[in-house]
Amino acid sequence: MSRLTIRSAATPPDVNAVRTLCWEYRAYLFERNPQDRTVIETFYPEAYYATLMDRLEIEHATPQGVILVAELDNTIVGCGMTHQIGPGISEMKRVFVRDHARGHGAGRKICLALMDHARAQGYRLLRLDTSKSLMAARALYTALGFRERGPYYDVPESAKDVVCFYEITL
Repeated sequence: MSRLTIRSAATPPDVNAVRTLCWEYRAYLFERNPQDRTVIETFYPEAYYATLMDRLEIEHATPQGVILVAELDNTIVGCGMTHQIGPGISEMKRVFVRDHARGHGAGRKICLALMDHARAQGYRLLRLDTSKSLMAARALYTALGFRERGPYYDVPESAKDVVCFYEITL
């Protein structure tokens, strides 16, 4: 039986593995459909994304945020992170699990651990955005108690029919 663990990205190799996963996630979204690609190019052009990846451990530093990894049989196969976006409000970002590791509950366990961390840090709300095309992710968020809501940041016209927003009270 496979062993799945969720833990903080505590070392430079862990953070580098998360960077690799984030680039894989970006590529995955690029390949899904042209609308997702347009939104990614709008919000995260390659140069901006590269800078964000360079600052990952700063942008999601504890205690305001956290970076978690999912390990399946001692191999990092997924990630997720949070950061503060306002007083009492945290945002969940880049929850991603590699294809071969799906079906083990890693995405759910990452989300639950991120929710627990945000709650322990005193956040009262946890928000996220995702592509409307990611039906499995959307079903997971709903099953975890997130509710759909309107945008919590300015959304360009080109993204309004592609991105959806969720929130949960912690």
